[in-house]
Amino acid sequence: MAKVTKATIEAKGVEIAVQTNTIGQDYFCLTDIARFKNTLEPATVVNNWMRLHNTVEYLGLWETLNNPNFKPIEFDRFMREAGTNAFTLSPKRWVEKTGAIGIISKSGRYGGTYAHSDIALKFAAWLSVELELYIIKDYQRLKNDEGHRQQLEWSAKRELSKVNYRIHTDAIKAYLIPETLSPQQINFTYASEADMLNVALFNMTAKQWREQNPDLTGNIRDYADIYQLIVLVNIESMNAELIKRNLPQSERLIYLRKMVREQMTSLMNSASVHRLSETLNLHTIALPEKNTDETEA
Repeated sequence: MAKVTKATIEAKGVEIAVQTNTIGQDYFCLTDIARFKNTLEPATVVNNWMRLHNTVEYLGLWETLNNPNFKPIEFDRFMREAGTNAFTLSPKRWVEKTGAIGIISKSGRYGGTYAHSDIALKFAAWLSVELELYIIKDYQRLKNDEGHRQQLEWSAKRELSKVNYRIHTDAIKAYLIPETLSPQQINFTYASEADMLNVALFNMTAKQWREQNPDLTGNIRDYADIYQLIVLVNIESMNAELIKRNLPQSERLIYLRKMVREQMTSLMNSASVHRLSETLNLHTIALPEKNTDETEA
């Protein structure tokens, strides 16, 4: 799996690691679940389950529905042999031969076998229906907690992004918007200044971000990390001062991009900001690359 977030659920006294990948899919540790039956050799329990004809059939169907790179010919070979006395199948062999993504086998001290929640619950039900129900119950608790935390993250981002918003807009109103402008021209001025800050901080405009992320809701600032939000507050205030000095937007952009670089470097080395970031678990956007055309807003 790619970058993951980690959590733990508990069922009948067994702690089960859960990892969520970047597209929101949850993978349960089958090795942990297997300890419900055999604490000394949990891998044997997993292998015994995988050699069953019904298991191979279920795994193949899941991959067919979810994995465009699944290898059906290799799967058919396993299906012909599954359930016979001489047939054996390990998670590692299954993944290597079929290109499966529903099961992930990790080696090493902190390794183990992980499976998509669909597959993991099937395995748990084979071990014990009671265990399966306890897993589902604590898994629901975990998802409810995550939903509450995500709401807090969203609120924290929104409030932090508003800190110097009024200072910024007041400066625009007082120094950049003459009385002769039409409502459409006024809206364009505000949007232009907001996008200038976006370019300084994220290296792209709001429109460019939407074009690159058509499946995401909200706007570019909703997906900023804590470091970027703090810098955004600071450059809003600084841009207001630069506006009062009658600096043209092109010069202000150059100044603010330099300010972003300097402040981001300082904040990245701040232990207190790092702890705040972990507490809020805010998403991360890559730092803006240097742009040779500093005048483009």
